[in-house]
Amino acid sequence: MEITEVRVFLKDSPDKKLKAYVTVTFDNAFVVRNIKVIEGTSGFFIAMPSRKIKQPCPKCGFKNELRSKYCNQCAGALAPVAPSAGPESGAQLEHKDIAHPITQSFREYLQKRILEAFEQEKTRGPGSTSEF
Repeated sequence: MEITEVRVFLKDSPDKKLKAYVTVTFDNAFVVRNIKVIEGTSGFFIAMPSRKIKQPCPKCGFKNELRSKYCNQCAGALAPVAPSAGPESGAQLEHKDIAHPITQSFREYLQKRILEAFEQEKTRGPGSTSEF
């Protein structure tokens, strides 16, 4: 699978960890949007597009965001979700990837191409988008 296009959309706020959104086209046939470029403690990395996990209300069945205390439909109390310990705690357990690489080698290839395009876009300046 070949990456045929990378579009970078820089974010303007310098104090935030989210630096850009990226759209990647594969083989001129498949697009993945909303890949995030994030600044971590040891440099930049990518985060794949994700969605919030929902939990059903035991009373009415309405799907509420995980960790909600009350149902948005019937106002019934929801069972608290037990906090987990370890590296996969917090926001990682509240979101599920929509699309993601299967192999480590493809993940590294994807991240390398995205971060190269991100660095080139940063030198061009904010407010512009480009294709690589």
